[in-house]
Amino acid sequence: MTDMGALRNAVTAWAAGGPGGAAQDLADRLVVHTAVLLEGPSDAAAVDAMAARHGRDLAAEGICVLPMGGAMSVGRFADLLGPSGLDLRLVGLCDEREQDFYARALQRADAPPQSLFVCAADLEDELIRALGVSTVTELVEAEGESRRLHTFLQQPAQQGRAARQQLRRFLGTKAGRKIRYGRVLVEALDPARTPAPLEGLFAAL
Repeated sequence: MTDMGALRNAVTAWAAGGPGGAAQDLADRLVVHTAVLLEGPSDAAAVDAMAARHGRDLAAEGICVLPMGGAMSVGRFADLLGPSGLDLRLVGLCDEREQDFYARALQRADAPPQSLFVCAADLEDELIRALGVSTVTELVEAEGESRRLHTFLQQPAQQGRAARQQLRRFLGTKAGRKIRYGRVLVEALDPARTPAPLEGLFAAL
């Protein structure tokens, strides 16, 4: 396990009610100064892929990319990582429906409003819109999931839905698929069409 992975695990255990000493020790040793608060691992996969495209090693820069396992945890993580805890600079990327939770948590941790970057629906929707339905469909086919996608699109629940909505739902129908495509979609992006929330996040790091 990488040191930054150990820090993520230590912070997650701390947020779940465990001791905070290991997180403090690792943060000090790694000279971490910023935590990126993300809802889940698919967002982290996309952020990691974007960092690689920019030639950046966020861990080496002292930036911890931290999937929290759900937006409802943001208040707890912000308390532990902000001024009353590890005293890290906090930035966040979230879905529109979770914006209020993030905004309150970051405000309580003295993070400025411009530290929060909000996706219109979620990051997958932003990436699908940036790439276009045809390109995303081609990427799914290139990943060997053409038959699975075709079968999914024939389901009654998908009839009448917009193609973008169908693809977004498909990405969430199997464990691990959103994580996989978080990387795949970012790697296929034209840099000029990077979704604004993702571009803003990296400009702030």
